[in-house]
Amino acid sequence: MQDELFTNDHAVGGAKLLLAPGAWLLRGHALAREEALLQSLADVRAAAPPQQMTTPGGQAMSVAMTHCGRLGWWSDRRGYRYEPAHPATGQPWPAMPECFAALAREAAAKAGFAAFEPDSCLINRYVPGARMSLHQDKDEKDLTAPIVSVSLGLPAVFLWGGLQRSARAQRVPLHHGDVVVWGGPSRLAFHGVAPLAAGHHPRLGPVRINLTFRRAG
Repeated sequence: MQDELFTNDHAVGGAKLLLAPGAWLLRGHALAREEALLQSLADVRAAAPPQQMTTPGGQAMSVAMTHCGRLGWWSDRRGYRYEPAHPATGQPWPAMPECFAALAREAAAKAGFAAFEPDSCLINRYVPGARMSLHQDKDEKDLTAPIVSVSLGLPAVFLWGGLQRSARAQRVPLHHGDVVVWGGPSRLAFHGVAPLAAGHHPRLGPVRINLTFRRAG
């Protein structure tokens, strides 16, 4: 699939676009739940403020993160892993709001993955210049469950690669309300986010928020 296919399709409300076998882009799918999502997002971030983690090698990530749900993904000198409580405070992660879980279930079903029940939502906050290098989501115990990724705020360029890091990545523009779902033969595809361009979103200001739903435990 060529990059040009993704250039001007955001105006097509509800478009469902195939990225690769088992991977779909659902244009604007989260917009119907926008108000509930933004209010719940504010509540979660107030209870567990985003922070910049470090890689096992000690490098600070450019993206600030927080979580909700039964398990939260964590990174530090000990490695990448899921934790049932915040490692710094010992407090459980905030419960996953029902509007979050409902959106994840609905998007997964639309992409062909029925009965998806997420137990973890990673919340990434990008500011201009922040990025996410190509990586695989492979710390989850159940790799048969899909990944559901929701974009809010500033537009971004999603890097969609293959099953090998060396595969050329497609550059897929993502906008407020877009959802990407991948699983099955694409479950371990490499993916990332190009450095975020400066801008101002009318609801979220100069940031992009990404909600990533997983079945971690």
